[in-house]
Amino acid sequence: MRQRAVRDQQRLDSGAVTSPKDLESLQHEIVSLAKRQGDLEDVVLEVMERRESAQERATELTGRVTSVQAKVDDATARRDAAQEQIDGEIASATKEREVMAGSVPADLLKLYEKLRVQQGGVGAARLYQRRCEGCQLELNITEVNEVKAASPDTVLRCENCRRILVRTAESGL
Repeated sequence: MRQRAVRDQQRLDSGAVTSPKDLESLQHEIVSLAKRQGDLEDVVLEVMERRESAQERATELTGRVTSVQAKVDDATARRDAAQEQIDGEIASATKEREVMAGSVPADLLKLYEKLRVQQGGVGAARLYQRRCEGCQLELNITEVNEVKAASPDTVLRCENCRRILVRTAESGL
């Protein structure tokens, strides 16, 4: 457009065009080209401003992504460390359990394992303040009297949840 406007202006200035109608048409075309060029320059400026704004936004979002990724990486590292600690505790508890299971009579261990599977992982529960900690129900007076009368090596079971009751000094007997 610029080249055409320059070319038309040179034709106008050179005097090569003598017809008044052609001169008027040429002047009108030059004005139209100038207006069109101004409009296009405005569009280009607007596009450049939008591009600059988009680049700033992209830079901001990139920073936020980096920040979030750092938080994710930190959380992942903490999770992995916690998982390692848990795995270590599981291994230690498993070894302890194996040692303790060796001192428990086979028939009692078999009963415990059966109850543990049936009761979602808990086969024995502490009797605390006359309450079974397995089902969280308090034993009635008859059951408390039976527990009191039983010898220390008798295996007692909760009437409600059927777990093995473990008596302690805090049993409330």
